[in-house]
Amino acid sequence: MTNEQVETLDVLIVGAGISGLGMCYNLKKKRAHTSFAVIEGRENIGGTWDLFKYPGIRSDSDMYTFSYSFKPWTDKEYIGSAERINNYLGEMVRDEGLEHYIRFQQKVTSANWDSSQNHWLVTISRQDGSEYKIATKFISCCSGYYNYEQGYLPKFEGYDDYKGTIAHPQHWPEDLDYSGKRVIVIGSGATAVTVVPAMAKKAAHVTMIQRSPSYVYSRPASDVLFRILSRILPAGITNRIMRAKYTTLQQLSFVLSKRFPNFVRKLVRNMNEKALAGAADVDEHFKPTYKPWDQRMALVPDADLFNSVRSGKTSIITDHIERFTESGILMKSGKEIQADIIVPATGLDVQLWGKMKLSVDGNPVVGNTLTNYKGMMFSQVPNFVWVFGYTNSSWTLKAELTFDYVCRLLEHMEQNGYQSVHPHQEPNAKRARLLDLQSGYVQRALDRIPSQGTEFPWCNKDLYFKDVFAIKHSKLVDDVLRFDDNDSLAEFHKSQAVNNSEKDEASDTEKPEPVTKSGAKNKSKQKTKSIA
Repeated sequence: MTNEQVETLDVLIVGAGISGLGMCYNLKKKRAHTSFAVIEGRENIGGTWDLFKYPGIRSDSDMYTFSYSFKPWTDKEYIGSAERINNYLGEMVRDEGLEHYIRFQQKVTSANWDSSQNHWLVTISRQDGSEYKIATKFISCCSGYYNYEQGYLPKFEGYDDYKGTIAHPQHWPEDLDYSGKRVIVIGSGATAVTVVPAMAKKAAHVTMIQRSPSYVYSRPASDVLFRILSRILPAGITNRIMRAKYTTLQQLSFVLSKRFPNFVRKLVRNMNEKALAGAADVDEHFKPTYKPWDQRMALVPDADLFNSVRSGKTSIITDHIERFTESGILMKSGKEIQADIIVPATGLDVQLWGKMKLSVDGNPVVGNTLTNYKGMMFSQVPNFVWVFGYTNSSWTLKAELTFDYVCRLLEHMEQNGYQSVHPHQEPNAKRARLLDLQSGYVQRALDRIPSQGTEFPWCNKDLYFKDVFAIKHSKLVDDVLRFDDNDSLAEFHKSQAVNNSEKDEASDTEKPEPVTKSGAKNKSKQKTKSIA
């Protein structure tokens, strides 16, 4: 196919991670006559689970709910390693014959909705730099929510003075030998509490530096109920029981945390105190200032982080970093920690829609002007679904509701002869934050991400049991969805284009001074060193 030719598809799936593969499976099973393809920028399936290579990488949700409902998780360890998750996904792709739909090492760079044709014209770039176009009726964006190319790295004073090795978790050097080395891990989130005990097994010592504590709780790595049921029941029935158990536990934990935060805080503290057995000060290192589930709570299997502290292989410092030195890190308290390797587990950089540029009739779609509908669609953006899982429980629970919704929506449009659909929001409607989290990666992206409304279907409460009825077992058509209504689309996006133009003109009058050569050099060095 030459560059001048345009391929036509019914659905284009962006991303071949757990969301994209799940959407692919559902379309094949429920929409056999639908033409579709999966565009994947990397050379492998798996998304996050193929990208990250840092020691100990694993799920931070139980695999009975993180796995697909249609493919039971059969391992006795229910906290899945990245390797096992990738094997699980690979098995599903092979068993279901999904590899024929996936196009590797290709990226969607832009997509423009053409109201006159009722389709998206999508530009896709190949690894060799060439491009081609696809005209698709529907886009299912399954590319996650963070920048795959680079994680978040704060500006540390003296960063370039450090003479040792810096390894960012998102670009882990697989040949890095840390045996017998002194290691510093900066961070207190899910990545940090995973890396620390894993590296401590080989390293001389690991120091975990955190600016402030996070909620960390321990669970056994395997489940007694699963071990019993798997011996006497078929895998499918066992999986349904385990899935129901952990879905209930997740939702109960979240609701209790929101309604009785002091009770949950005390419960977690008592668990931590027992696990540490006096090896570290619980109130100094494991007592966050925020309420439970204001940020994600970090899970550690079999208390591995606490055991590592008790063994003396790991120590925790809760303090602010003053600066990097040639041989380590100097803290505000004046204490300097020596290290051969520093791991900045400092978080993610939020990125919308896999970095593709969206437009409607040539007018750019600006993320922070949109309102999210049912946690999957956006105001005045036609034939577009973003698969976004839960932040307070397993990602896949919400993703599977979205897979089913897309198939139902496509069926409804086909039966009624509709070409386009979008959620319509009235001007000046009340808006609220999309993600009710205080996590750093969310706070840094507040000026870029869409909002949500104050009432359903614009407001998403992240409660699975409510969503099952409100999304899966409710009427598809409501007062919000508009079918084949291009007039309101054109009016909205033209007004947005005018507003954006006025903002650009205003910002041009107050342009910041350009970065100096020395500043650009330092920025370049910082980026290079962060992935060393």
